[in-house]
Amino acid sequence: MNKPRKEMIAETRAKLIAAARRAFGTVGFTESSMDDFTAEAGLTRGALYHHFGDKKGLLQAVIREIDAEMTARLNKVSLEAPTPWQGFVDECVAYIRMALEPEIQRIMFRDGPAVLGDISQWPMTEGCIAALSGSLDRLKADGVVIDIDTEAAARLINGASSHAALWIANSDEPQETSKKAVEGFRALLDGLRTTKG
Repeated sequence: MNKPRKEMIAETRAKLIAAARRAFGTVGFTESSMDDFTAEAGLTRGALYHHFGDKKGLLQAVIREIDAEMTARLNKVSLEAPTPWQGFVDECVAYIRMALEPEIQRIMFRDGPAVLGDISQWPMTEGCIAALSGSLDRLKADGVVIDIDTEAAARLINGASSHAALWIANSDEPQETSKKAVEGFRALLDGLRTTKG
């Protein structure tokens, strides 16, 4: 029995994304070849162009997939914390520490910005800021954080955590840089707490 067209399209996209993700994660965007990942996926260049436009479009799709996985992991970190404040801090710190993971480091924090530009302008950034604002609204309502504009705080936290991750990813000493970044970031977040927090 033939598969429905929608299912075949989803399979083709998934094969191309998986092949590109392996290539981008190992040899990087610049060194990877469209012919290599279309061959690995058992597809033609035409399929890649049809679904993603070009190699850059494929990188965007890979980044969306990794971002969704990172978000799921971060939500789990937050839920496992003993208090909402600790969950918020742990989630932010876990994001920064993800820059130590080779695939995330290379694709999200090296090649992504080099190819797609400023990380703060990526489409998924607005969703991240909205999620941070929601967390801060709840913490503020509970009296845990100071009276601050939560969108402004969310944008500042997002910028600080993204730049910390970029710093780590591009450092000659990523482990050491991560320690410094996390320590500094925790100090910044502590400034948001009330005495009740």
